[in-house]
Amino acid sequence: MLRSFRVFLWALILAATAFAPASAQVMRSENIEVSLVPMHQWAAPGSTAIVAVRQDIKPGWHTYWRNPGDSGGATELTWSLPPGVSAGPILWPLPERQPVKGLMNYGYSRQVYLPVPIEIPASAMPGSTLPLSVTVLSMVCSDEMCVPDERVVKLELAIREAVPPLTAGEGAAIERIVDSAPRAADIDARLVRDGADLVLTVRGAELKPGAAGGAYFFPFDGGVVEHPAAQRAEWTGEDLELRMKAGGAIAAAGLTKPVKGVLSTPGGAWEVTADPSATPASSKGDTHILVFAQAALFALVGGLILNLMPCVFPILAMKAASLAASAHAPREARRDGIAFLCGVLATFVVLAAALLAFRAAGEAAGWGFHLQNPAVTAALALLMLAVGLNLSGVFGVALPASGAGSRLTRLPGWSGAFFTGVLAVVVAAPCTAPFMAFALGAALLMPAPMALAIFAMLGLGLALPYLVISLSPALLRRFPKPGPWMARLKSILAFPMYGAALWLVWVFARQTGSEALALILAAGLLLALGLTLWGWRQIAKMSGRRALGSTIGAALSLLAGLGVAASATLLPVAAPQAGSEETADTPWTADAVAAARAQGKVVFVNFTADWCVTCKVNERAALANAGTRALLAETGTLYMVADWTRRDDRIARELERFGRSGVPLYLIYAPGKEAPEILPQLLTPGIVADALKRAAAGREAS
Repeated sequence: MLRSFRVFLWALILAATAFAPASAQVMRSENIEVSLVPMHQWAAPGSTAIVAVRQDIKPGWHTYWRNPGDSGGATELTWSLPPGVSAGPILWPLPERQPVKGLMNYGYSRQVYLPVPIEIPASAMPGSTLPLSVTVLSMVCSDEMCVPDERVVKLELAIREAVPPLTAGEGAAIERIVDSAPRAADIDARLVRDGADLVLTVRGAELKPGAAGGAYFFPFDGGVVEHPAAQRAEWTGEDLELRMKAGGAIAAAGLTKPVKGVLSTPGGAWEVTADPSATPASSKGDTHILVFAQAALFALVGGLILNLMPCVFPILAMKAASLAASAHAPREARRDGIAFLCGVLATFVVLAAALLAFRAAGEAAGWGFHLQNPAVTAALALLMLAVGLNLSGVFGVALPASGAGSRLTRLPGWSGAFFTGVLAVVVAAPCTAPFMAFALGAALLMPAPMALAIFAMLGLGLALPYLVISLSPALLRRFPKPGPWMARLKSILAFPMYGAALWLVWVFARQTGSEALALILAAGLLLALGLTLWGWRQIAKMSGRRALGSTIGAALSLLAGLGVAASATLLPVAAPQAGSEETADTPWTADAVAAARAQGKVVFVNFTADWCVTCKVNERAALANAGTRALLAETGTLYMVADWTRRDDRIARELERFGRSGVPLYLIYAPGKEAPEILPQLLTPGIVADALKRAAAGREAS
């Protein structure tokens, strides 16, 4: 028995030795501890391993980045490696800014990992170890003194065939550093001398609107900028501009060569190369004002056209009913018109502020973003049902100051007009009208005050027709006098609201699944029952009767309906259902587009969403018909759908790349042309056919 136990113990020891992770050595001094730590427990032959120099720094002391700033020196690594093994450069983490007695240094405190890629040769034998050794020369400084520290640290890196797991404890930390380390990106950068200042202008899809707050440029070389001087950043059109004070090297020799460094923003950090530009920065101010004025004008026109878009039809019904009710009371009409305008403007500004806040936080949000949330879609569906029941006379809404026996009205007074304005914006969000694309795209690239002003102009355009009629006695006199026809009109106008509710329920089902659909339908039934009982209660109260049963029944039904609706939104999200993709050759991805273009194909990309009414109208009228489908086949066009019904950051970034904040967007890539043709937001079969024929003709010519 004892012998068997010894054999078992030795087997465990041998197994542990066979799969032991790399062993590291820690070197300590008074102010710093240095060690060599692998990201994974072992490395495979022919792979790239990540090994990090870990520095644990005494509180009050620090080491330095590749550009140390005004004092100090960068950490240097000198490797001693086996034959065939090579080390790459340090993947420098973003440094801290360390002000010291009027100077500014760039470095690290407390703890830092400096990852380095190590190339493992394919000839490395599984089961062996590779001895890695590096001399780490660090300048370790406090506010009072600096001490050079040179340490040799070693690591025995195990070689195994299997996929390596992360090193326990430290592997995940190193992986985060590697993933977030600044890297080169597709960012256009220009640098111009403006007196004593340097102005860095950058543009790229990676940059998020709102990135100006906290933006900072770390040059790789000293003398480029005055490190202690403040850097001021702002959005100007599609560009992020960063104004810095020129450093001694630039002041002495001028701006003669590209400047490299790291641009840090709240949304990420990237390596950029800024080419010298001859354009004076001060000459751009007038251009920015012109872009803002153009965007504001386009927003006003787009808001006017938005009144004609399909998604706003239900609200047009409510506005028509409200105008008819107050047409022969000019004072009430003026009040309602101004209240409606206030509701529209307030809601546009709130939605715009939320959108800008999301994007400033690095979220890829766009216009109509709230309808990507199933909970919001469900709430709006039930709200539309309630409004329809109100217009049908099932229940009324009383003014807060009215007594039990006062006349009940539907959407009463200024509060009703304000609420109608709120609904108009919420329901209009799925639509984008002509001129809106440029306006919204420009707004999301501008400073927040300008962006909010553009959104407000969009709201003014949406509310303007109603406001003009309500303020014009001559137009109001053209409305027929009040009478029984008004009650019939309201009953008829309830049906667009029911239609909107059904459409939102369908969108909700597409976002969730059949089980959630059953629950939201049950919630709608309970809501209708509760509001019907509430209407009975109101009738009883107006007659002076008690209505305890109706009150209790209404409360229970409404509470049950809200509970069922909440349960529907909490269900796990089902797999995407077939919608626009049914007619698509393939779902959209940037890689799929590139692969198809490499094969010389014409590519049609439809950026759409189930909650976008304009998208669905275009698809039914111009994309899903037999003629378009035949032409797609005839021209060999690959039809792709980018479905934004649910949140998808890849699609949001692609929309941003083309200056759009929402759907629809239609792109046709023709062979031999780098940029795609952008089709109008309102399609006809003829527009699509002409564009496909042009793309096919271009392919034949090339």
